[in-house]
Amino acid sequence: MTDARPFHFKHFSLFHHRSTMKVGTDAILLGRWVEVSPTDVVLDIGTGCGLLPLMLSQKVVAHVDAVDIDKASIDEATVNFEASQWHEHLKAYHSDIVDFQTDKKYDLIVSNPPFFNRYSKCDSDRKSRARHNDAGLSYATICSVVGRLLRPEGRFSLVLPVNVSDAFLEEAEKKGLHLHKRMTIIPIEGKEPNRFNLELGFSKVAEIQEEIFIIRDANNQFTPQYREFLKDYYLGL
Repeated sequence: MTDARPFHFKHFSLFHHRSTMKVGTDAILLGRWVEVSPTDVVLDIGTGCGLLPLMLSQKVVAHVDAVDIDKASIDEATVNFEASQWHEHLKAYHSDIVDFQTDKKYDLIVSNPPFFNRYSKCDSDRKSRARHNDAGLSYATICSVVGRLLRPEGRFSLVLPVNVSDAFLEEAEKKGLHLHKRMTIIPIEGKEPNRFNLELGFSKVAEIQEEIFIIRDANNQFTPQYREFLKDYYLGL
């Protein structure tokens, strides 16, 4: 696209016009929320334009593999990775995650996954395949993939709509993945939450770490919490 313009963050820029998954609040909050260490080897399931790998790289990780079933998304993620200062530690793979073959076990798996229900299905077949669990990637499937690829002490972090989270966590429990941390995301002060950031692992914890995050106040302005949280990423905060 000749008229495409990159989305600029403080320490990287990326194109997202060809990808099925654009730059959006869900992924940005997840990328900021996830805790990493410099030795982490990370897998991003359904990378889209590659936003999560770039956000995590800014925090410093050892390596990120990014997988997506959509070829145009992987092509765009590859361009974004190669243009970044972390290009040596980023690799994009065009693959269905079910068929993705690797000898690695990951310290961290992240995903802004395809878990929107049928009633909100978009018109595009590509976007439907990328976003919807009835288009091929079920709760059981992604939990099985995570079970295969995650290290025993590893973490699995994802963002989910509130209305599907119970069903997902029930399936995760069947696969031996237990909730460790949850951020409850409220879009506007006084409204009901619409998203959860979740972190799961193979061990059971005595107490789940809980926090509440409010994006906008009653006047529809970004809250001080939001501005402080994303100040290392967003320009102008």
